[in-house]
Amino acid sequence: MWASSSASILPASATTAAGPRQPVGYPPLVLSFEFTEEQEQFRTVVRDFAESEIAPHAEEWDRDHTFPVDTVLAMGELGLFGLPFPSRHGGGDADLTTLCVAIEEIARVDQSLAITLEAGVGLGANPIFRYGTEVQKQQWLPDLCAGRALGGFGLTEPDAGSDAGGTRTSARLDDATDEWVINGEKAFITNSGTAITSLVTVTALTAPGEISAIVVPAGTPGFEVQPPYRKMGWHASDTHGLTFTDCRVPAANLLGERGRGFRQFLEILDEGRVAIAALATGVVQACLEHATAYATQRHAFGRPIGANQGIAFQCSDLAVLADTARLLTYRAAWLRDTGRPFGREAAIAKLQSTEAAVTATRIATQVFGGYGFIDETPVARFYRDAKILEIGEGTSEIQRLVIARSLGLPC
Repeated sequence: MWASSSASILPASATTAAGPRQPVGYPPLVLSFEFTEEQEQFRTVVRDFAESEIAPHAEEWDRDHTFPVDTVLAMGELGLFGLPFPSRHGGGDADLTTLCVAIEEIARVDQSLAITLEAGVGLGANPIFRYGTEVQKQQWLPDLCAGRALGGFGLTEPDAGSDAGGTRTSARLDDATDEWVINGEKAFITNSGTAITSLVTVTALTAPGEISAIVVPAGTPGFEVQPPYRKMGWHASDTHGLTFTDCRVPAANLLGERGRGFRQFLEILDEGRVAIAALATGVVQACLEHATAYATQRHAFGRPIGANQGIAFQCSDLAVLADTARLLTYRAAWLRDTGRPFGREAAIAKLQSTEAAVTATRIATQVFGGYGFIDETPVARFYRDAKILEIGEGTSEIQRLVIARSLGLPC
């Protein structure tokens, strides 16, 4: 017979004085988040902009490796770069959820412009807003929020990818001139060499074992932007290596507390992971829309190819991937916006959504057959672009490490 009390059939290790122990990996499940009417209206505005101002040109920008400055400036005029910042700095007083809506809709037509927005907000302006002095905010935030300027974040180094604490770039304080003297290299830095880049925040060793963040304005002597990378994807996104050779900036350009540069970056990164998950969600949604449309229009053997179970099931899988990515992404954003812990959920959203994007682009390319291998087809561009999502702003392996630690594993 079944026991009359659930507690009586649990092992002693699974109970506490307060009742059954919560199973490992089962935090309270949050299901109450939803978009506001204003956010839905905003989604329509951004989608219309993306469809009219980005989609018609995305293939050309990709082919020619063009960074579309005028379109980025137009995104600024729409208010996208200032969304999560206070109006006193020229921002939109919005939340992370609203920013994710914008990133998702831009990514639905072009990942290069979506990452330009995500990095411009999360890695360019957000460190200044979170850790800058009032003088630094007044100096740099208005242009960054307005999209008149872009900022980069120089963390990654040639010999220290996921080992973000393995910084070798150094910054020595010259007491005679009250300046930081920076020497070193950074790699894979987004928005670092555009015509409207105004600054790059770099992490550097300011003493043995002490990593600090320092703002380096564009054009500073000794700050050299290397030629753009030849990349597999994101051809319309600006990405460079950076070299610093006796580069001098005022001591007042220290961002936040000395010695807390690495910690500051980690605090910024959780929000960035949610934003990247939103970008990946847009990619999955695009694959779903393109694949189902093609499966309806393309005929073979006298009927639409979507009538074949092999194709129909793949489109069904895309729908599942899209819904899963969206739910996890906006759950993490909602938790952050309501002041709840969200680091674990950010890692889960980033891991699931980016790996879903890679899978979705493969499925969509397969649905398109030979045409999916042709560059002019959007799904071919989506396929090439998607892989970096599993790498940038924390690899899939790093996300699994974060999740494993949240489970109490000794990683």
